[in-house]
Amino acid sequence: MSREFLWYIPNTIEPGHRGDDTVDGWGTLDFTVEQARLAEQHGWGGALIGAGWGRPDTFTVATAVAARTETFTPLIAVRPGYWEPAQFASAAATLYQLSRGRVLVNIVTGLDDIEAYGDHEHDMPRRYARTREFLNTVRRLWTEENVSVDGDFWQLKNATVVPRLPDAAHGGRPRLYFGGASAAAEEVAAAEADVQLFWGEPLDGIAERIDRLRALSKTVERVHSPLEFGLRITTLIRDTSEEAWRDAEARVEQMARTADPSRFRGHGGATGQRRLEALAERGDVLDSNLYTAPGRVGGGGAGTTWLVGTATEVAASLQRYADLGISHFVLSDTPYTREIVRVGDQLLPLLREQAVV
Repeated sequence: MSREFLWYIPNTIEPGHRGDDTVDGWGTLDFTVEQARLAEQHGWGGALIGAGWGRPDTFTVATAVAARTETFTPLIAVRPGYWEPAQFASAAATLYQLSRGRVLVNIVTGLDDIEAYGDHEHDMPRRYARTREFLNTVRRLWTEENVSVDGDFWQLKNATVVPRLPDAAHGGRPRLYFGGASAAAEEVAAAEADVQLFWGEPLDGIAERIDRLRALSKTVERVHSPLEFGLRITTLIRDTSEEAWRDAEARVEQMARTADPSRFRGHGGATGQRRLEALAERGDVLDSNLYTAPGRVGGGGAGTTWLVGTATEVAASLQRYADLGISHFVLSDTPYTREIVRVGDQLLPLLREQAVV
């Protein structure tokens, strides 16, 4: 299976995201396009673009960036409830056609400041049921004409998306990524996602979840191509192992002095975030170089655990994830602009060499 390597663009107005010290230009289109072009130049296929209320609209940003790049493919984070399925299917199909296929989609179900944009569904099982209906409807709109749906959350009558995607049934459409660790989330992934994204758990946890999702795909009678798997994680690499750990520990000390851990912890009670935070109880370093200490001092999401070491050491760790079945990698470190280049030039060639051995 071919591997995909994506970076991360935070998409925030205020600087300082995860300790990035860049101020000039932060939050402007020129700054975001600069990162996207650096990604193109240093081996990345594209980048995940962050989403959330209080940030610029992710789809708009991704469209503008796609128009000013050549090969960069945005992984666009979107939320059912913020989007209606027919509206989203049409928007994504339009960008897919205009960009010649450079659209990936990351479906986000977790709670946000939902009532600010008119969403009032707080019950998580219902939110996941709504996501499943959303994904199923979007898939149909990309592959069928005159679609009618009488669902629990949406009703459509004779809906046909324009522009049409003539090869959608054979993969010629935006690929659907999905994250979530609860039982309800895993059912959605097994039934409707193309790629299940994991955060940086130890190898044994990832292996267990992959086995469970593969079994669940049969239980829910999945009708699509087999579910694929991805890893979203911070990678802190330096020229020597000693330098990498010194910088990692210094950064955690700085986070402890300045961050408010309560600002990040819990992510609305998300199961995946609780799993990451619990890892620190097993030790500061798990497997060979999975650093859990950031989770104790305010690191959230992909910033909760880091892979730390030289490029060779981090590549070896990522290869062990690949051996479990991971084929999509969404990596990052800060300052983002500098690390796009460092990680792209030092780590990605090693990962690509591993893939062809």
